[in-house]
Amino acid sequence: MNITRENIDALNAVVKVDIAKEDYSDKVEKILSDYRKSANIPGFRKGHVPMGMVKKQYGKAVLVDEVNKLLQDALGKYLVEEKLDVLGNPLPKPQDDLDWNADSFSFEFELGLAPEFDVKLKGKKAITHYNIIADEKMIENQVNHIQKQYGKIVSQTEVTKDSEVTGKFVSEENGIDVVATVPVERLKGKTNPKKFIGAKVGDVISLKTKNLFTENIDLVTYLKVSQEEAKDLAIDVTFEVSEINERELADLDQELFDKLFGPKAVTSVTELKTKIKEDSEKQFAQQSDQKLLNDVTEYLVDSTKFELPAEFLQKWMQTAGEEPMTEEQAKEEYEKSEKSMRYQLIEGKLINDNDLQVKFEDLKAYAMEMIKGQMAQFGQLDPSEKELEDIAARILSNQDEVKRLNEQLMSQNLLNLYKSEVNLKVKEVSYDDFVKEVYS
Repeated sequence: MNITRENIDALNAVVKVDIAKEDYSDKVEKILSDYRKSANIPGFRKGHVPMGMVKKQYGKAVLVDEVNKLLQDALGKYLVEEKLDVLGNPLPKPQDDLDWNADSFSFEFELGLAPEFDVKLKGKKAITHYNIIADEKMIENQVNHIQKQYGKIVSQTEVTKDSEVTGKFVSEENGIDVVATVPVERLKGKTNPKKFIGAKVGDVISLKTKNLFTENIDLVTYLKVSQEEAKDLAIDVTFEVSEINERELADLDQELFDKLFGPKAVTSVTELKTKIKEDSEKQFAQQSDQKLLNDVTEYLVDSTKFELPAEFLQKWMQTAGEEPMTEEQAKEEYEKSEKSMRYQLIEGKLINDNDLQVKFEDLKAYAMEMIKGQMAQFGQLDPSEKELEDIAARILSNQDEVKRLNEQLMSQNLLNLYKSEVNLKVKEVSYDDFVKEVYS
């Protein structure tokens, strides 16, 4: 067997594989001999079928199968030995005139080669890393929410600004017929609350869904429409009042603190607010980090310039999926996925250059730390090392879990690299300001 490579340019190559008779003949003969021993052909005893008949019936299929196996194995080893970083898979060049009756064969494969490039993490323009804080307004709102959640429900005869009104939203024309409990404070503007205040059980209120709630997502919650429908929903509905209640706020006492956090973990309103601030800011840190990952990804894709073997990749895409694509479909798919391909190459280089590969020991330690945190939420604050290792072993025996944890840990490794190497500017903002600035 002989394998040669011709580099067309920096991103494309053709590999030629020459297979001689001696490369496959022994294997083919052995398989056919085994067929002969077990073949059941009418008119012949088992094991006494003439070899010529076996070759005539099975010879070509066995030859094709063995040559293909030999070809794939040789090509795979060649790519590894030559340390060729290929994109997609080798594409066989069509051979309409291939003669399987010949003793030797030649096959050619097109290769798309990964480009060589450098990644500069530290750009001239700083990327914003948000430090999101829980301000006093947010903390007070959260305290109020807790008091309402754990307070008593008191029945009322008519609606006030602090009421929670249960009733049925109806729009026959649009197929809406749902019961919901709506806090008056969730209604938007001045007109909508006015329609409710003073209403009694049995009253029917006419409403328009556009600008009905302070948050448009409330249409999904209360009218049970899809998020897509909620975006531009502007219809007339009626709301028939069936029940009116007000929540009497729970006292901020030790009984409530213990119910929320366990015995004596919090002993005052000041400590409660501190706890709310700490827990909120932990969650905000995750959102901030995800924003940073997204922004650095955008920066790296935009600033790291290199060419891709576009023509090869589009040709490969035509046959790579479950369903074959036309040339036009492959071109469209390539344009949609080019950015993602570029980042995968950039990420791979960063991982290799900075030795960020996730080792099994790291994965195990990460899993054990995650388990420990989950157990703490259920009051198990001091699990034994053996207990943690046993649970981690069960988790790591599941390949889907291993993949998920590996991705999480790799994201963390990249995030740590970005925080230390990328040109960042820290900006302290409240959560409301973060949402306005980032998602407006």
